[in-house]
Amino acid sequence: MSERNNIFNEIDWKLVVLYLLLVLMGWINIYAAVYNEDHRSIIDLSQSYGRQMIWIITSLFLGLVVLLTDARFFSTFAYLIYGFVIVLLLAVLAFGTEISGSKSWFQIGSFAIQPAEFGKFATNLALARFFSGQQLNIKSFRTRFIPLLIIGLPALLIQLQNDTGSALVYSAFLLVLYRMGLSGNFLLAGVMFVVLALSTLMVGYLYVIPVLVVLAGLLLFFIRRNRRNIINLLALLMLGIGFIYSVDYVVDNFLGAHQKTRIHVLLGKELDLKGAGYNVNQSKIAIGSGGFGGKGFLNGTQTKYNFVPEQSTDFIFCTVGEEWGFIGSTVVIVLFILLLSRIVMVAERQRSDFGKIYGYGVASILFFHFAVNIGMTIGLMPVIGIPLPFFSYGGSSLWSFTILLFIFIKQDIRRNAIL
Repeated sequence: MSERNNIFNEIDWKLVVLYLLLVLMGWINIYAAVYNEDHRSIIDLSQSYGRQMIWIITSLFLGLVVLLTDARFFSTFAYLIYGFVIVLLLAVLAFGTEISGSKSWFQIGSFAIQPAEFGKFATNLALARFFSGQQLNIKSFRTRFIPLLIIGLPALLIQLQNDTGSALVYSAFLLVLYRMGLSGNFLLAGVMFVVLALSTLMVGYLYVIPVLVVLAGLLLFFIRRNRRNIINLLALLMLGIGFIYSVDYVVDNFLGAHQKTRIHVLLGKELDLKGAGYNVNQSKIAIGSGGFGGKGFLNGTQTKYNFVPEQSTDFIFCTVGEEWGFIGSTVVIVLFILLLSRIVMVAERQRSDFGKIYGYGVASILFFHFAVNIGMTIGLMPVIGIPLPFFSYGGSSLWSFTILLFIFIKQDIRRNAIL
């Protein structure tokens, strides 16, 4: 029996059902977020919820196309797909349309396509191809440098489009490198640098540096005091001090005024409820007002009177919190956790390195979006403008996440054919 005939027998229906549930719930909440009494039909194409229906239908078609495509196509042409997306990212810098301060869009009539969204699955394909192509030593310079180049190139091009949020998503691929054997010390170092950066922004380098010196002195008593360890400790101390001094410079010279204000609001250094802090403040009011059971479908006052900007896109979770309350919010979070858990489980059972590595990438990207998007709506993360997967309004993101997931589902279908 051919691979195509085996599709519906071998498909992981749990992943498909979770995908469909999230897409359907997202569509209903988009309807609630931008509901217009003069256009009550959910399939009214003049409204966002009507256009989202078109995106959903086309996404299902794309998912089916992926399932009908030979699974080996994606590994064979992974670099070519990646290269094509890089060309699109370059082209949008020259010919793209600027929307909301980011030159990230190709405008096609009334529709807009964002190539940055497609860079996620293209980069994931390229990483999976690189790591599965040969026996690699994760400790070698080449094995570390090339993946960082694969990740960094699209991230840089997206940052040049002034889309910091989408660029930061690519940091999720570091979790894939860790799963491939990269030392946990690199992740620990990353966490330490984040702590140093936040501490410096909150209290200033004049307080952070002395604390760092004291900690280094205390650590000296717990390590073997030989020449090598002492030199390494001093080198780390100098690196940390240099990093601390660089934090203010980077913030002052590389971030926009609105980005700096958002960071200061998040850290509690500023209270700007009418400016940079407005979105988050209104978001927390909306979610908090939902209480345990919510106000009911189409009864959210924060939603109905448009108090929260971007409520159908980046802040769609506010609608869930206000209209469906703690119960609805928990259901959405549980569905995402089930989806992520299932992806990891399916990735672990793959017989090909390509499918396994690609699966880790899918989980990493979706986790980053899920954690950061919900985190920023409740004030735990800075507002960086990334959608909630399968939930937020937008064709580019829904297409991208659908292709990302269904390529993985297709790889899983083929696993039994691999010896």
